[in-house]
Amino acid sequence: MLALGKINRLAVKKQVKFGFYLDGLSWGEILLPNNVAPAGLEIGRELDVFLYLDSEDQLIATTEQPKIKVGEVEQLQVVASTKVGAFVNWGLKKDLLVPFSEQQIPLKEGQKYLVYCYVDNSNRIVASSKLDRHLHKTPASYNAGDKVDIIISEQTDIGYKAVVNHQHWGVLYKNEVFKPLRRGERMPAYIVKVRDDGKIDLRLNSTTYKQALELTEQVIKKLQQNGGKLALTDKSSPEQIYATFGVSKKAYKQAIGSLYKDKKIVISEHGIILVPQT
Repeated sequence: MLALGKINRLAVKKQVKFGFYLDGLSWGEILLPNNVAPAGLEIGRELDVFLYLDSEDQLIATTEQPKIKVGEVEQLQVVASTKVGAFVNWGLKKDLLVPFSEQQIPLKEGQKYLVYCYVDNSNRIVASSKLDRHLHKTPASYNAGDKVDIIISEQTDIGYKAVVNHQHWGVLYKNEVFKPLRRGERMPAYIVKVRDDGKIDLRLNSTTYKQALELTEQVIKKLQQNGGKLALTDKSSPEQIYATFGVSKKAYKQAIGSLYKDKKIVISEHGIILVPQT
């Protein structure tokens, strides 16, 4: 099934003076202009092309790779602001429209913004900076430890807000980030958990994730062995922590911080206390 604004594999049906017509099945013949056709292209050959509408709203194919495709989020630069909206550079000859109704704030020429690409009700490929309107349309079906791709959206009081796999919102907490991150920066991350409200907790390092998971289990076990109490807090010395768990103070602070956020422990002045699970 063909998809507008995405990569499709089509066969060459015939050659004309100005290019090649591809077999678009129920969509009819789709033009691949000469200037984007690979050398030596022959009738019957299949190739991957991106389908979009040209300046005259005619369906056209290209072998050029756009910076964003339908269903994706990317940071793009505004190249023009007009009476119909702002246009961003997505790597193709015809710029991509962000209608006024899809602008979270008025987009300014020369500035870069995170946008989501989609096909609107009139079958146009457009973009939106109102990400909340387009993300979390499907359940966040991830498991702890899953590797995902994220794009940093903004810094908040608790860390960084990020787009997960172009589909959902996630959070990198301050204690998981050890370098400044920039809006639009793309990187791999790992799922810590999907909360009941659908929010996603993220971690940047898989090894750190596995170690932290093992350490939290060790802390819970130690608490159970000691009547639900343990005289080790984030103020305890590195030597005391290492003697008990064989880890750094930083790793221990992360572990009890995670347990505290999950409401599995209470942190007091004298130590940590296991919260009875109902």
